Amino acid sequence: MLKNKLVQKRRQPEKSEAIALGAKLKYHWKEGLIKAGLFLCAFLSVVTTIAIITVLAREAFPFFREVPFLDFVAGTKWTPLLQPRSFGVLPLVCGTLLIVAGAALVALPIGLASAIYLGEYASRRVRSIIKPVLEILAGIPTVVYGYFALTFVTPLLATFFPSTQVFNAASASIVVGIMVLPMVASLCDDALRAVPDSLRQGAYALGATQFEVTTRVVLPASLSGVVASFVLAASRAIGETMAVTLAAGATPKMTLNPLESIQTMTAYIVQVSLGDAPAGTVEYKTIFAVAALLFAITLGMNIVAHKVLRQFQEVYE
Repeated sequence: MLKNKLVQKRRQPEKSEAIALGAKLKYHWKEGLIKAGLFLCAFLSVVTTIAIITVLAREAFPFFREVPFLDFVAGTKWTPLLQPRSFGVLPLVCGTLLIVAGAALVALPIGLASAIYLGEYASRRVRSIIKPVLEILAGIPTVVYGYFALTFVTPLLATFFPSTQVFNAASASIVVGIMVLPMVASLCDDALRAVPDSLRQGAYALGATQFEVTTRVVLPASLSGVVASFVLAASRAIGETMAVTLAAGATPKMTLNPLESIQTMTAYIVQVSLGDAPAGTVEYKTIFAVAALLFAITLGMNIVAHKVLRQFQEVYE
């Protein structure tokens, strides 16, 4: 009898150890599965980027065999679908930059001011109401913004500037600025809220007002995040398609007059993608040449934003 009890006592620790070992193995198995899933997601992003670059390079190189690269990037006339053909992309670049500049004039000051108010002045109740309403703007389809520009913004501009054309860069810039406004406000708000309260309290202890604390302490401390949000918003504005296609028109020209019709790089891609140019022709290949240039510009701006973050980022304990 005593021997059986001793055997049972020996088996109980062995059984508990086996259960613990099994639970540990199950835990490691789940962790490994989660790690593999996360790796696959990251790997898929890398593969997608490489695939996009490969497609653009494969389709753009034949275009540059027929059209000299210098004529493409330095030419001032863009008529690839008409005779005589000309493949100077500067009018499209000029139109794109005009939209980006106009959108920046709308989104950057309003977005930064909204972030400062939400982060430094608004109460929790007001913040809980205003921020979701502001972020709703990001969920509106871009085609809706385009028709909003045609039916409301352009007539409104025409009442103040009678020379405003039906399709113009000003209305497109305004709606694109409204579109990127939530991004600017959200990123700037995150940058401002990342500044530790000890800096604010130290400034208050020295007798600074709330406005002085915001403009001379908090804003300089979050400058890297604010600048990065500006660059990312500009990258978003460069890639906007439907709103610009509907509101700005399809007239590639080098002009600084925002009341005239222009054409951006994305709008041209949409125009040719509708099927007007047969596949395999030089007109068709212009899609990939313009897309490659657009990709290079956007990538360059994102690299600049990353450099700004790394160079000017403040690290707090």
